[in-house]
Amino acid sequence: MILLSLIIWLGAVAVAIIIHEMAHALASDRLGDPTARLDGRLSFNPIEHYDPVGTTLLIATSVMAAFGAPVMPFGWAKPVMFDPYNLKNPKRDAALIAASGPVANLILAVIIAILLRLFFMELPLVNVFIVALITVNVSLAVFNLIPIHPLDGSKILYGLLPPHLAREYDTVMARYGLLILAFLIIPFSGQSAVSALISPIITNLLTLLL
Repeated sequence: MILLSLIIWLGAVAVAIIIHEMAHALASDRLGDPTARLDGRLSFNPIEHYDPVGTTLLIATSVMAAFGAPVMPFGWAKPVMFDPYNLKNPKRDAALIAASGPVANLILAVIIAILLRLFFMELPLVNVFIVALITVNVSLAVFNLIPIHPLDGSKILYGLLPPHLAREYDTVMARYGLLILAFLIIPFSGQSAVSALISPIITNLLTLLL
């Protein structure tokens, strides 16, 4: 049963990552830059989207959640690269590409939640997978909206800021973003700052959907 639960949650992580990263790649391609497509990121192979730090973190926190630990899954996949010179409006389009991943995860979670309510089946394993899939998609979306590099939220905020503030923000994030994120992820007194920040949001969304 433990092995089966592990497989179910790892499957949910794989689906969420594939949807997230393919949305980035598709948005980039539709906005005029083929870089992600040429890099093979329009792929259903989760290995193509694996990030040694972010994806491992997502897998670890998902497994912890599967076994009842009081933690929400969070992490990220390998960033989708794009060439801003191929975009008509680089600042705006970069924000749209970044937003496409979390939006795709949330849309998938909503669709699955609606289908679950319409066609609920008395199949425990199917229902466990559906709950895991909704949980991971919502968690991945909310976490990635945090405006800290390398998360999608940093690119979204960059696109929304006035040009002079955007440049300063990007400079700080490029230099210190990973350090700030690492500090926020490290648990102090049993809970990390990230968990304290996003857990209520994720819980409320999951309550609404499930």
